[in-house]
Amino acid sequence: MSDIVISAEGIGKKYKIGHKKSGNFRESINDLFKRINHFAKNKENASGSYFWALKDISFEVKKGDSVGIIGRNGAGKSTLLKILSRITRPTKGRFWIEGRVSSLLEVGTGFHPELTGRENIFLNGTILGMKRHEIRNKLDEIVSFSGVDEFLDTPVKRYSSGMIVRLAFSVAAHLEPEILIIDEVLAVGDAEFQKKCLGKMEDVTGEGRTVLFVSHNMAAVSNLCNKTIFLRDGQIVLYTDSKTSINRYLDYSFNLNKISLLERTDRKGNGLLRFEKVEILNRNTKTETILSGDDITFRFFFQKETGREYRNFRLDVGLNNLYNERIAWMSTELTSEFDPKLDSPVNYIDLSIPRFPFNAGRYSLTLYATVNGAIADWIQNAFYFDVEAGDFFGNGKKPIERQGYFLINHSFTIA
Repeated sequence: MSDIVISAEGIGKKYKIGHKKSGNFRESINDLFKRINHFAKNKENASGSYFWALKDISFEVKKGDSVGIIGRNGAGKSTLLKILSRITRPTKGRFWIEGRVSSLLEVGTGFHPELTGRENIFLNGTILGMKRHEIRNKLDEIVSFSGVDEFLDTPVKRYSSGMIVRLAFSVAAHLEPEILIIDEVLAVGDAEFQKKCLGKMEDVTGEGRTVLFVSHNMAAVSNLCNKTIFLRDGQIVLYTDSKTSINRYLDYSFNLNKISLLERTDRKGNGLLRFEKVEILNRNTKTETILSGDDITFRFFFQKETGREYRNFRLDVGLNNLYNERIAWMSTELTSEFDPKLDSPVNYIDLSIPRFPFNAGRYSLTLYATVNGAIADWIQNAFYFDVEAGDFFGNGKKPIERQGYFLINHSFTIA
């Protein structure tokens, strides 16, 4: 008997972009006949353009494997999970899955907003093919893990996104699916709950069940998954042990520094403002090397439309370690001297960090900007940089590498 539980052969997924929606019934009928004619004549681009989110994806997953799926935004990770969860169909290719599948792909997936948390637990269990008494036996465990017991009989539409994620993960993990599929949606939860989720996923794999896990957190993927798929532009670059796949992905990510930020396609936002490049300044002198303890300024250049008011501007900068774990966060919301109005001539913003308090290593910056409450530009790992050990303590002694990320000024006293 084969131990293969997921098999994908030549999966491709094509989406249509730039299609104009019709405004009334007559236009809808006319548009329908036009599309039928276009389809019959095989003129794909006659009424819009197409792109392939996935191209010729083939792989197998064995029972008990925990498989990570990594790649930049737009690589096709979520599309692949939606196909395997049977939410959408592939345009070409085929796949089969052996066993009961439970998926957590987006906030509220599989939940009916008008039903209470309790009713949604039973609904999800029934969809998975469980009997009522089986769900009832798991109910206390699910509720305890999720921490939403006070709101169990409240309609889910009144839950916060964090509460929905906690309950959804608890349902997905505790109703004993043979295959558990989890997307980056866990990032919505708080750090403590994320830790609980990772622990539960380890328990699931320890019980011989299969996990597919999409995440930007390379440390979590490395710790949880024995194999990892590296996706790029809708294609599998590498599918092997997690360490090898992650290292290949990190090398690829670091090389993105050679590409202008304006050419980056893995970004989100309305484009009202677009990051152009990042420079590092050391006491007003441009540099590419940072020594711990130096007075550093990151200069973020951006493009914006002329003649428009840019009010309520906010910039968040996330500082991540090599494995994409967030280790520091800086925001204009936290600095009282920042004026959230961008005048027309302004095309860059400086972030100054005195006595740079990080140990030697490789780090990256994630840039997030909003204008008038809407996301203007958001780029994960927009800029990578290296830090070398410097004279942080001012005594000529350099800190030991790999002894933590932060350097803290301190002293010892013997009483």
